[in-house]
Amino acid sequence: MIKNPFDLASKWAVVTGANTGLGQAMAVSLANAGAKIVLVGRSSCAETADEIARLGGESYEIKADLGDKGILSGVIDEAHEHAGHLDILVNNAGIIRRNDASDFDESDWDDVMDVNLKSVFFLSQAFANKAIENNQSAKIINIASLLSFQGGIRVASYTASKSGVMGLTRILANEWSGKSVNVNAIAPGYFATNNTTALREDEQRNREILGRIPAGRWGDPSDLGGAVVFLSSSASDYVNGITLPVDGGWLAR
Repeated sequence: MIKNPFDLASKWAVVTGANTGLGQAMAVSLANAGAKIVLVGRSSCAETADEIARLGGESYEIKADLGDKGILSGVIDEAHEHAGHLDILVNNAGIIRRNDASDFDESDWDDVMDVNLKSVFFLSQAFANKAIENNQSAKIINIASLLSFQGGIRVASYTASKSGVMGLTRILANEWSGKSVNVNAIAPGYFATNNTTALREDEQRNREILGRIPAGRWGDPSDLGGAVVFLSSSASDYVNGITLPVDGGWLAR
């Protein structure tokens, strides 16, 4: 029998921002493929844990504010201590602040960069160092954005951070792919989550956005499942340093 290359049984995955939205959907998708999940969130991940339990899966929760660099290595240490080994890291946690570039506040800049970029690097560093020390293959999936490719408006720190995520994905792939640590990214398009409620409720903006998406609809968080399972699995062992758009064709327009 040919082994299923997408099977994640016996794997442990750490998913940040797993309490809601895209992080929740990716955690559930990984669990559905057989992985056990360490759920990391600033608020309770109980809803995600319950969904994983309904699938017959296993999870463990760590509450953490990833804007605090001092705790990042400790998150990986706690996850490793509980699981015994870590195979997958999904750097999903992120925040956004909006203002005109001419009025953008330094604290809003720093807050976004700390969560969206600095935490991605230092969590990845701690995770990869353990894998390399243990001579173990591992997968890192960073969550980038359409604004890794485009400029956007009124989101200076978010665009800078997500552009940085794509660059960071490439350099870490260059350094670690030869050590059996694959580093890739996913760039979600416009998804129906709490973060986009205002856009979807604005009739004009909703119409403008849908008018550019060839698929003709907003993404459902479950639409990320195939991409995150692929990049977490042995099916992607020779895939390194890519940023994969999951955007309904937005960037092709």
